[in-house]
Amino acid sequence: MRIKQRFDTKKAIEAILYIAEHNPDTYDLMKILYFADKEHLAKYGRFICGGSYIAMRLGPVPSGVYDIIKYARGDGIFLISEPIADAFEVRGYNIIPLRVANVELLSESDLECLGEAIKQYGHLSLGELKALSHDAAYQEADVNDVIPIEAIVKTLPDSELLLDYLQNA
Repeated sequence: MRIKQRFDTKKAIEAILYIAEHNPDTYDLMKILYFADKEHLAKYGRFICGGSYIAMRLGPVPSGVYDIIKYARGDGIFLISEPIADAFEVRGYNIIPLRVANVELLSESDLECLGEAIKQYGHLSLGELKALSHDAAYQEADVNDVIPIEAIVKTLPDSELLLDYLQNA
């Protein structure tokens, strides 16, 4: 049985804004979110925004977040009622916030893990982020395929307990 987590578009927009305030590069932002999600999954049993990751050429990409970014860039379709155009725009490879993140929509644990990931990974180069994100979970998926959450769980401490929790929650 594949474990799935519902994607929360509102939280995703706020997470994009929060990370972009510190590091506006689209590639960096998606890698920072990956590392924040892994930490949040290990500590709290869920991804920050839910959803899934895709194994793309440069590493894991949060599918729903990438769809939002493509929509804001003008080359994607996203069927939501949340006003993406009022939150940020994309210029080249940079996210340009049009407002500050509404941290009221992010939990304390979300902000903790996002902040730690920004601090730990936000200054790394493209090559360093690529190398770190091409982990064992990424290796389990084919390029452009979903990385099973179970594969991500296997890279974390206490993976058997976490997997049991996720399967029975």
